[in-house]
Amino acid sequence: MTDVLEELSWRGLIAQHTDIDALRAALNDGSVTFYCGFDPTAASLHHGHLVAVKVMRHLQMAGHKPLVLVGGATGLVGDPRDKGERVLNSREVVASWTQSLQAQLESLLDFSGDNPATIVNNLDWTAQLSAIDLLRDLGKHFRMGTMLAKDTVARRLNSEEGISYTEFSYQILQANDFLELYRRYGCTLEVGGNDQWGNLVGGMDLIRKVEGKSVHVLTNPLITKSDGTKFGKTAGGAIWLNPEMLSPYKFYQFWLNTADDDVIKMLKVFTFRTQEEIAQLEESLVQRPHLREAQKVLAQDVTTWVHGEQAVERVKAASQVLFGAGDPKELDALTLQDVVAELPTISGQVGDAVVDLLVSLGLEKGKGAARKTIAAGGVYLNNVKVEQEDYVLTEADVLPGSVVLLRRGRKNQNAVLIG
Repeated sequence: MTDVLEELSWRGLIAQHTDIDALRAALNDGSVTFYCGFDPTAASLHHGHLVAVKVMRHLQMAGHKPLVLVGGATGLVGDPRDKGERVLNSREVVASWTQSLQAQLESLLDFSGDNPATIVNNLDWTAQLSAIDLLRDLGKHFRMGTMLAKDTVARRLNSEEGISYTEFSYQILQANDFLELYRRYGCTLEVGGNDQWGNLVGGMDLIRKVEGKSVHVLTNPLITKSDGTKFGKTAGGAIWLNPEMLSPYKFYQFWLNTADDDVIKMLKVFTFRTQEEIAQLEESLVQRPHLREAQKVLAQDVTTWVHGEQAVERVKAASQVLFGAGDPKELDALTLQDVVAELPTISGQVGDAVVDLLVSLGLEKGKGAARKTIAAGGVYLNNVKVEQEDYVLTEADVLPGSVVLLRRGRKNQNAVLIG
């Protein structure tokens, strides 16, 4: 498809928009400068942010120029949530998180070529605003009725905790971002999550009032599963993009575990696979569901995009180790930790006899049976066959992260945590 809006629509990446015909005409007329904002409310982006980044990448591939706004200023204030005030983080924390998000975004978009992405920080212009400037030059263009009618604001006003003037004023700052980017870069399109619709429209209205110009707004939907619930989060929390907050192994497993009913939708949203490729994967899902080809492609593509090809290879190596193949000594401590989390474990020490460990793990009823299994070649230490019936653990057996893998037969993989 040559029309980028058709592409986005087919992928389910359009929720609301202003005049769609005018936007399509602008996009077809030449390169449009657009932006999307990301506030540093944590040390990392999560999988939900990938939806907006995907919209940006499709627009960029269609020849349009992205401005990636990291909210060094708005992150100090906090966008109102449905429930409760945000905790105001220190300037040092917000500055650190801003740098972290910037580094992540630089790896997800193209910063070279004819229409390279550009990083901008709204602290650059917001920090220069005085209280008088804010009230005279910006505040006079906002009507209280409109501001109070915003969905989140209205809900918070009707709640027990209410809403602070700080968070209430957030919409003015975000609107000013659009105005500043219009003036500085000729930006005429803002994209973002559908929960930001009111803030995006506020920026569009501000430009119309101050500059007398028409600009555009486009939102992507909240991604839900087939049962209508939100797509995301594991038992451990959010699906962070930072490998130190969520390992590539767990990140990969999250996508691999996508339900059959949801996987085709997620392929459209989170990968760059073509219509033809996704149609083939959909056919495979119907004809050969046990192979889980669609899930494997989804997990590989998204993990490669976020963490790189080498990380995917390490994840695959970890999966092989889990099922008795591959050399666990080639895995790093963090990946091994994730592998061990999937296994039955006991505590042990260097010098422990393998026969004792087999009994403690419940793999054998007694030492005699354990020795017979070892003699028959049925016991593996770190996926290497144990040859001696009286073998004891040595320092050389301990893997990164102080763990030893002990397997009986082909499938009974277990872990010994060395204390």
